[in-house]
Amino acid sequence: MSTTAVTAPMRNYRGRFAPSPSGPLHFGSLVAAVGSYLDAKSNQGAWLVRIEDIDTTRVIEGADTDILTTLEAYGLQWDEDVAYQTKRHHLYAHTIEYLNSQQGVYACHCSRKEIKALGGIYQGHCQSLQHSQQNSALRLIQRHATCHYNDLIQGDINVDHALAHEDYLIKRSDGLYAYQLVVVVDDIEQGITNVVRGADLLEPTARQLSLFKQLDKPAPRYAHLPLAVAKPGFKLSKQNYAPAIDIKNPKPALLNAFEFLGLAPSTELLSLNIDEMMTWAINNYTLQNIPKVQQIQISQQLQSKAPQFTHL
Repeated sequence: MSTTAVTAPMRNYRGRFAPSPSGPLHFGSLVAAVGSYLDAKSNQGAWLVRIEDIDTTRVIEGADTDILTTLEAYGLQWDEDVAYQTKRHHLYAHTIEYLNSQQGVYACHCSRKEIKALGGIYQGHCQSLQHSQQNSALRLIQRHATCHYNDLIQGDINVDHALAHEDYLIKRSDGLYAYQLVVVVDDIEQGITNVVRGADLLEPTARQLSLFKQLDKPAPRYAHLPLAVAKPGFKLSKQNYAPAIDIKNPKPALLNAFEFLGLAPSTELLSLNIDEMMTWAINNYTLQNIPKVQQIQISQQLQSKAPQFTHL
């Protein structure tokens, strides 16, 4: 039943799945996990798991253990030790020191309310005020704005010019490092070559690409999967109370994820064990078959044996 690969496997492929421990995995996060895993394994690459717990205000105790247990139940086994962002603060601090040495950072005292009142895009108000960086938010001086890039699934992506040129936060005033900084530092340190994740991150990718340039490091290749949505514009997420996937009966949801990713699986796969199902998926997966849309609406119960999807 296997298909011929369109391209030869990449050498030294390193991919990753990076969930936040703010709740259990739902169908949308399963799609991201399975998509990134299949892309890595079909390229004979390594698949890493990184727990993105840098925003400690959103962490739910025990969620990381639940996520890892769920991944194992679905046949998604990582290749190296799980990385936790809260154990990597020294890397982020070192990167900010480097950016400071390049005169690429300044302290900012502007509130979200003030920025919103000025149109929602930060205009560099504090850059010339020379605030102390101690107990301040820190912004990156945007020197390599990225307004356009090519995504391996979604194609040409254009980002709003003003947003692309914004000096964005790399450290919050409460002392927490910002996502846009840590995700780039992590990908550099872990040698990530390919990032397969949800299309909700298409816009932040432009900022991440600019930071790779500013740090003079090669950027990964990006492939943004369609989002699973309950209705147009309403993605499945922990914040929207999406139901957790079934850890005791993973086969139906796994089959649904295969179909979502364009593999056209048969219900006969349900007679196989989880490892056999995953082997079938690796042998039949191609990035080219993933629907080139940003959202796919789930029109039946997520765990059903015969799901129906509507491409938006």
